Amino acid sequence: MQTHSKPVASLSLDLDNLWSYMKTHGDPGWEVFPSYLDIVVPRVLDFLKERDLKITFFVVGQDAALEKNHAALKSLAEYGHEIGNHSFNHEPWLHLYTEQQIESELSSTEEHIQRITGQKPVGFRGPGYSLSLSVLQILSQRGYQYDASTLPTFLGPLARAYYFMTTKLSPEEKKSRKLLFGQWRDGLRPIRQYRWRIDGCSDGLVEIPVTTMPIFRIPFHVSYILYIHRFSPMLARLYFRIAMILCRLTRTQPSLLLHPLDFLGGDDVKELAFFPAMNLHGEEKVKLVSDILRIYSEYFTIVPMRHHARALSEEKGMPTIEPKFRALA
Repeated sequence: MQTHSKPVASLSLDLDNLWSYMKTHGDPGWEVFPSYLDIVVPRVLDFLKERDLKITFFVVGQDAALEKNHAALKSLAEYGHEIGNHSFNHEPWLHLYTEQQIESELSSTEEHIQRITGQKPVGFRGPGYSLSLSVLQILSQRGYQYDASTLPTFLGPLARAYYFMTTKLSPEEKKSRKLLFGQWRDGLRPIRQYRWRIDGCSDGLVEIPVTTMPIFRIPFHVSYILYIHRFSPMLARLYFRIAMILCRLTRTQPSLLLHPLDFLGGDDVKELAFFPAMNLHGEEKVKLVSDILRIYSEYFTIVPMRHHARALSEEKGMPTIEPKFRALA
């Protein structure tokens, strides 16, 4: 799909909350669900409004279930953004869930999101890029238009190793997270969008991967660019521009991922000092995000993921792929 002579690309933000980072890290106190949504949501909404951008926010059901977060989450829809499903409990071991647990995760999150925002999610992203055949089948049965849970890179196991070195998890907890951020074989998954071949689904669920750099298959989502920025601001911007050039040369319509911590510094959230790039101030991060999105818009027309999925569904010749996942013991 072409708009104003530029191909379409999507932009999304995984609205992971403070408690979900603490929970994944193994920190005490997450059980009371501490939140920074009242800080980050207005900051991001003002940022997007200034640039006339509409994006997709993937919302966690547990946050939508808590009244203290309702005003912030309702404002996402009031500003015209798409709301996607990011699971209820935000557990990156979703691939270990039974079908009944997956059904509950999706339906509970849908119910709370729809009650607050008036939107029924049509897109899903698994926490920690966690995905399974059962998740895809249930998404299809529930009428979802797209999934966005794959990250085609070979660096997932390295990210997991770094994560394990910085956490306070028990051996049992580490075992449940052994596929967090994916396997080496996930680097072989397609970078371009495709359909999943699912029994009983004639159209096929569209998969919109979190795009990695064509040819090299290394990440360029904004948190990764921020990590590079710590060492060289110039290199970070050059790296992203090279990724955009390669996407255009290979006719890849990218889907760029944001996180709340791309807009929050250590001065905003002291509890997450362990997280990469949290030594930067929030203002410095926002400036980098602004530069990245300016470059992004030079090469592509930015739309929410729902619009991207709809445009892809109208295209002919999109490949269809059989879901294959590692058998779990």
